[in-house]
Amino acid sequence: MVSQPADSLPQSSSSPHQTPTEPHEYQVPYKWILTPEHLTAFQQSSTHSEILAFIDELNDAVKGVKLTDGVEEVKNSEILQAIFKILEEVEQIAKDTPPVPNAASRFGNPAFRDFYDKVSAASESLHRRYLVPLGLPEDSIEEVRVYFNEMWGNRTRIDYGSGMELNWLCWILCLKKLSLLPSSLNPYIPTHMFFNSYIRLMRLLQSTYWLEPAGSHGVWGLDDYHFLPFLWGSGQLVGHRFIRPRAIHDAEVVEECSRDWMYFACVGFVNSIKTASLRWHSPMLDDISAVKTWDKVNAGMKKMYRAEVLGKLPVMQHFLFGSLLPAPFAPLSPSPSPSSPSAAHSRAHAHDHPSHETTSEGSPNGKEKEGGLDGCGHAHAPRNPSGIHPKVLASLQARGEAPPGPHGGEDMGGAGQREVGWGDCCGIPVPSVFAAAQEGEGGQGRGGYALSGVRPVPFD
Repeated sequence: MVSQPADSLPQSSSSPHQTPTEPHEYQVPYKWILTPEHLTAFQQSSTHSEILAFIDELNDAVKGVKLTDGVEEVKNSEILQAIFKILEEVEQIAKDTPPVPNAASRFGNPAFRDFYDKVSAASESLHRRYLVPLGLPEDSIEEVRVYFNEMWGNRTRIDYGSGMELNWLCWILCLKKLSLLPSSLNPYIPTHMFFNSYIRLMRLLQSTYWLEPAGSHGVWGLDDYHFLPFLWGSGQLVGHRFIRPRAIHDAEVVEECSRDWMYFACVGFVNSIKTASLRWHSPMLDDISAVKTWDKVNAGMKKMYRAEVLGKLPVMQHFLFGSLLPAPFAPLSPSPSPSSPSAAHSRAHAHDHPSHETTSEGSPNGKEKEGGLDGCGHAHAPRNPSGIHPKVLASLQARGEAPPGPHGGEDMGGAGQREVGWGDCCGIPVPSVFAAAQEGEGGQGRGGYALSGVRPVPFD
């Protein structure tokens, strides 16, 4: 690991994909966004612009490209094959880490923590074996691997949401900035690398470990876990001569189109685990289907992603900044560490309120209002010394899964997420749809999805 003084952090280039040509000092990613003001600064930063530009670049490249296109190009690409091998090893880790008996609970299976630990332990070796020979700088591994470790879900809460999906995007963006992904592969990043590989693997993890939705909007979201496949999936269909958004209500069309188009594959997946009409269990998708053209659907998806993911503090408070994706200003401390976000939080209060004496809990004079707003205007929940959100700790204790320790445990979760949020914005356990759908051994989901032990969930 190569550290870097706070006052010398590089700022992003005006070009999202410009590779550093001078000696570069890498940095282990850390959390920076703590308050609404920090979020506003991020939204005006070059890193925010880079992320949006990369999403748009892939969205433009995937128009008209089917999930089955580019098979030969993918076979002949060393970098894509290397990434596929990495994901295959992660899948093998999951197969070697079966869920523990957890029939009495609909919440996340504790075996996911073992899976998370195994992937984190193997990630350095995976990057070194598969990516360094293709040009990944060895001293960048400690920075890049953090995004890789965090794209599988949250270790403490055993959940997954659009923030973890964003870590996948950041991992790929870092590889792009380090010149491992040429632009000629752009059409196949959303199709083969993202959907056919990563999303399929995440479906396996979600159904195996019953990952809970992280910050899910429930029926008012697109689905319980993902956003980008709907965005890029609508991008695939822009300008299509025959398929219209309303076609998602035709089961035969959905089944036929699921093989080629991400959007329909996602709708088919939702239908495979939920019963009743799409109008009832997914009213957001139903509303979108009334839009006349895919151009408008795609434009709306991009606006929604900017507002509902990159513009939401409950999601972005967990975002990780490093040297490749730098924070808007210098970090809150000379040596930020992903293992001590509470210290960074305390420094944030000292930075924003110099006239107050800040305690180790990060509230002026130790008088943070219980469950209310502190001096920064951010909602906090009362904490226990373990650092685990009290609602999550209570859930773990009720399930007999509280980690060891005098105050309920020392399980502090993943990098940048060891504090499970500030207030009710995250950390409220939500039952897994896969757990609710569990029935017996084996099962074939509708729409062509093989979901082990899963049957459709009645809407009521």
